[in-house]
Amino acid sequence: MTMHTNRRQLIAAPLVAALASALHGAVWAQAGATFRVGALNPITGAGSPYGPGMQRALLLAAEEVNAAGGAGGRKIEVFSEDTQTKPDAAVLAAKKLIDVNKVQAVLGTWSSGVTLAVMPLTDEANLIQMNVSGAPAISALDKKDLVWRFQATNDRFGAAFAEIATKRGWKRPATMAFNNASGIGNTEGFRKAWEKRGGKVVANVVYEPNRPSYRSELQKVLAEKPDVIVTGSYLPDTTILLREWYQAGDKNAWIIPGWAANPDLVKALGPEVCEGIISVDTVSSENSAAFKHFDAAYTKAMGKPATTNVYAPMAYDMMVVLALAMEAAGPNATVAQINAKIRDVANPGGTAVSTFAEGKALLARKQKINYEGASSKLDFDAFGDVSPDFGVYVIEKGVLVRRDVVAIPADYKP
Repeated sequence: MTMHTNRRQLIAAPLVAALASALHGAVWAQAGATFRVGALNPITGAGSPYGPGMQRALLLAAEEVNAAGGAGGRKIEVFSEDTQTKPDAAVLAAKKLIDVNKVQAVLGTWSSGVTLAVMPLTDEANLIQMNVSGAPAISALDKKDLVWRFQATNDRFGAAFAEIATKRGWKRPATMAFNNASGIGNTEGFRKAWEKRGGKVVANVVYEPNRPSYRSELQKVLAEKPDVIVTGSYLPDTTILLREWYQAGDKNAWIIPGWAANPDLVKALGPEVCEGIISVDTVSSENSAAFKHFDAAYTKAMGKPATTNVYAPMAYDMMVVLALAMEAAGPNATVAQINAKIRDVANPGGTAVSTFAEGKALLARKQKINYEGASSKLDFDAFGDVSPDFGVYVIEKGVLVRRDVVAIPADYKP
């Protein structure tokens, strides 16, 4: 596998530079046919706790594919760019991948704003796009069926939030959303699920990014005396919100997405401020053979287990699914022909497999396969979406402790 990393990205992200250096001895140039993949991840910005691990997961999967002789007669070649977790930066990076590097698939966009900004480019170029973003608009805008979501939709997140609030007996929820597709999508998903249960949201505030204070927005919500506040937020704004909430002395509960309520939040605010906060995120398929296989490789490469980054197994699965679809489509297959095979190799109806090599061997014998991933079972619906389960974590003395797992039906309709 050949890895190409943007120089600016190396300067901005020392971890990626170290990664490139560590891989240097193993990098080899492939003289034959290659399939070019763009790894477009949040190395810097709000998604930076996850982006380097996602990038490494993509590379680990590509190494496995190439070690097994490639996919569909081609080796995987990876070109890496940083989205900076900003739509405008992501667009520039995607243009480089498409126009200069001539990639045939773009994998690993994080945050709905980034994915929605990149989608028109990949769509126009007729490229496969795989993401971990939740906005329902992603499915609605995917007219060519080229976009594949490995994370739960915001509507499913909202349904999980409503289930958690119901179980804990809360009656007066309020919502606060970062003003982008993901933030509003999460709180709107909760509102729809809550009202479906016969409840009412007592306050709903949308706030703007990059503000030094959210005190006025917070006071609007607290004035309605909510017993729980549900957010669609990111780490930087959540840090400000919770600091100002704690200073105000209110005692309501919080339900916050896992990408915002994580160990970095505890580091920023301290255990006392974060005590009792509920963090919700999808959970990997931790008992699956695919996860155990990936976890061993990821732990060796990153020095920490795959359970520390829920998006890393998703990124790994992206590359494996793509490669299996390439293998199923056969030598010299077009992007459209490869794309048409994704459900064939991932959905039920075939022999369950947990690695690329295992799937390749069965495909060589003309057998139908069902790749059950490290992140979830990866049963893609008509919109290219999957339905992972949700972990419910409570911050206790500075540590996120999983207290429950919530499953939302695959056919859930808000």
